[in-house]
Order: sequence, then structure tokens, then C-alpha cells
Amino acid sequence: MRLSRRLYTLAMYLAMPVILYRLAFRGLRNRGYFSRWLERFGWFRNPGFESSIWVHAVSVGEFNAAIPLIEALMQRHPDAPLVVTTITPTGSDRVLKQFGERVFHVYLPYDLPAAIERFFKRVKPRIALVMETEIWPNLYFACREREIPIFIANARLSERSLRGYGPAISLITEAVQCATLVAAQSQVDSQRFLQLGAPPERVRVVGNIKFDMAVPSGLDENAREWRELWGALRPVWIAASTHEGEEAAVLQAHARILGRFPDALLILVPRHPERFRAAISLCRSYGFRTSCRSEDSVASLDSQCFVVDSMGELLKFYACADACFVGGSLDHIGGHNVLEPAALRKPILIGPHTFNFAEITDTLIRENAALRVANGAALGAQIVRILSDPARAAAMGDAAVAVVERERGAVPRTIAAIEDILAATAQRSRQ
Repeated sequence: MRLSRRLYTLAMYLAMPVILYRLAFRGLRNRGYFSRWLERFGWFRNPGFESSIWVHAVSVGEFNAAIPLIEALMQRHPDAPLVVTTITPTGSDRVLKQFGERVFHVYLPYDLPAAIERFFKRVKPRIALVMETEIWPNLYFACREREIPIFIANARLSERSLRGYGPAISLITEAVQCATLVAAQSQVDSQRFLQLGAPPERVRVVGNIKFDMAVPSGLDENAREWRELWGALRPVWIAASTHEGEEAAVLQAHARILGRFPDALLILVPRHPERFRAAISLCRSYGFRTSCRSEDSVASLDSQCFVVDSMGELLKFYACADACFVGGSLDHIGGHNVLEPAALRKPILIGPHTFNFAEITDTLIRENAALRVANGAALGAQIVRILSDPARAAAMGDAAVAVVERERGAVPRTIAAIEDILAATAQRSRQ
């Protein structure tokens, strides 16, 4: 083991008390963090697999993107167990809700050699499919040592992440060189992985699989039913995947909107469950008549704010809205998935910080499908403009869905590349 890897592993062990303290602290707001700690060290029931196909998605967004890949792999390899790992409880809940016992789900172990060894002994992966930007040196080195191919699917790497590796850049470079293939979302992401040190012959631009999302049937009918209940003619806007630092700005925007449209309804969807109660309290502290999903099911005729304190229902509420703000972008989070409202033909607003989805948001803005706002005041002003001009809102929605349709096709390209690697692995094992 090289010195840099030894130092990294030592640092991981030394940091473990802090990591566990942080896990417990997060558990104060989300009880899911208090459970299943042994899984994070590679201790879980042995499923008895002879081999498996392993997909890692850190949380909800990455898992949602992986769903069509997992479904395709199930169809192509019906006898191969599918292992899905996440890191967050919300990601875990989403996996279990989507697939139940059709997949074997555990938390990804911490990047400690002994924990990784226990994990591999139990699941015996034929391939590691890692979604987006999860680069854990010990995990990648362990895959290389065991000749487990690593496929980084829907790979993206922001400029901020590239700079953030700092003094660990050489170790990260060595880790990414373990990957069999980096399936990049865009040419820009491809170039950044090359800057990181990925071999050029192992980097391929396949597109963003989030463009291939399937719109569930029945969303329009469901939206009509809900809007009838809370007032079919009311203007409705949604602030989705919001964070603590930007919810006040959203509510200030809503106050401005109510000045122009007194019957307007805000649907507020906090990104994390630990924000649910705080978001409800914040809405009420502004004097808004507030209802929520867990207590009231749907908004009432006199609701001014409706807080979605549930998971896995964002698309249903996007479908109900006349305009959509995608959170994580007023604050320095980097933005969240703008393709869901785009696929539903909705006008989109985003804040100044969208480095996680830079190319997509730039494309939507260039195609007049999205607007960038600097703060809560600008957000309120632009929502008023959109709600005042249905023709403009429709044109933005049409432009958004046109971008999505034009960029589809990454899923079949990704599956084809995965199948090539699995076939090559099978051939080597027979030799």
C-alpha cells in the first residue's frame, strides 16, 4: 500500500469519532440516521450470493437517475441479484419504496479497508456501477485488486469539486484511474475527468440519463383532481428541493406574489425530511395560512402555503404548478434537478448557484425555457410576470420539453457500454 493511501486510511480511522458524532447529530433531526450503523462498517446479513451486479447511488437524486438502468439490468440479467447501496436514509427509503425486495439494499460502508472487505465478501459484485461523482480511494483500489470493473455512470464533475480535492488530488487521480469506464454526462464533464487523470481511452461522453426520465402516467389527471380541491383557477407555484438558507427568500417572494395575486398558492417542498417541521413553522411565522401533506393531505381553498412533508411525490406536485422554482440554487448548494419540471412542460426559475447542473441550466436558459434570478425579490417579480402571461409560460414550457426530447438517448448508450464490460468480464473468467 502506497504511503499516501496509508495516510488517507489513517486519517479515515482518526476521523471516525467525528463522523459518528455527525451521524448521531443528524439523527436528532432525521431518526433514520440512528439506525443500521453496523451496515456502514460492512456488517449485515450475508445474502448468500455467488455474484451480483452492484449499483451505488449516494442519495435520492442519484437513485432516481439510476432507476431506468436498474430496470434494464433486471430485464437483461433476471437471474443476477441486484445490490443497491446508498448513504442517506432518504435514499434508502426511496430504494425500498421503488423496488422492495426485488433488490438487496444496504448502506455503503465507510471507506475503511476492513469494512470494504466485509462488504465484498457478502455481495461478491461482478461490476461496480457508481452513479455520478462518488470517488472513494480505498473502495476503488479494492475493486482494482479484486478485478471488479468500475463503471462511473452519468459521470459529472463540477469545477468546484475538481478544485476541492486539494492536497488529496494525487490519491483521487490514482483512484479514478481504476475506473474501467467513465460515462460522462457532457463534453465539459469529460474534460474535467481527463484533467483529474482519467485515461482518455476510458472516458466516453454518453449524455445525461436524467433526460431519459419516464413521465409516470396519470400525473395530469391527478393534478386536475387536486387543483379542483384547492381551487381550479388559483395561480399555483412550487418551490422544490429547498434548503434552510433559501426558504425565507421563497416566502418573501410569495408575499410579493400575494400582493398581485391574493389567491395564489405556494407549494413548498423542503429537500430534506429534517426540514419539514421547521418549514411549516417558518411559513406560519410569516402569517401565511399553512397546511401540509402529512396532516391535511391536500391544500384547502384558503391555504396560502402547502408544505409537502413527504418523500417521493415531487413529480405529482410539479404537475400541479403553473411555475417552478428549483432550490439549492439561491444558496451555495449548486442546484438540483431541473429536468423533472422541464419534462412536465413547466416554466423554470433557478438561482445563481447551479454548478451541479451548469450545462443543463445554461441550455434551458439559452433556449428561453428557464430564468435565472438573483434573490427572493427577483424570484417574486419573475413569478408574477409568468403568472400574468399564460402565453409566455406556455412558450417556456414548450421550450423546456423540446430540450428534454432532443437530448434523450443516454440510457441505451449506457446500458450498451455496461453490457460490453460484463461480456468482457465473463470471457476473462472463462479463460
